[in-house]
Amino acid sequence: MKDSKLIAGLFAAAAFTLASLSAHAQQEAAMAGAAVATNDASLIAKVKSALAEQKQISVSAQGGVVVLSGSVPDSDTGTRAIQAASAVAGVKEVKSELTVAGK
Repeated sequence: MKDSKLIAGLFAAAAFTLASLSAHAQQEAAMAGAAVATNDASLIAKVKSALAEQKQISVSAQGGVVVLSGSVPDSDTGTRAIQAASAVAGVKEVKSELTVAGK
């Protein structure tokens, strides 16, 4: 009888430990997700600042990947925008969805 109570107690302790570890892992994942969202928001602000002259270009980011969209007057303007966004610290990649006006 003592052995079965001891075993039941050990199982309960193990289950509690696993539940606690799982909750901790979920909390860390949520915090990491919040940090990524904050970093992306900061990245967007920095890229928009770098592209201050091109108000027609929209900027989004996810996981350090920046997406530029909108219409530019010519391909040189689009190329300069991509280069400026790429030069911002923290940008991992720039994807262009830019279109050239009139084309």
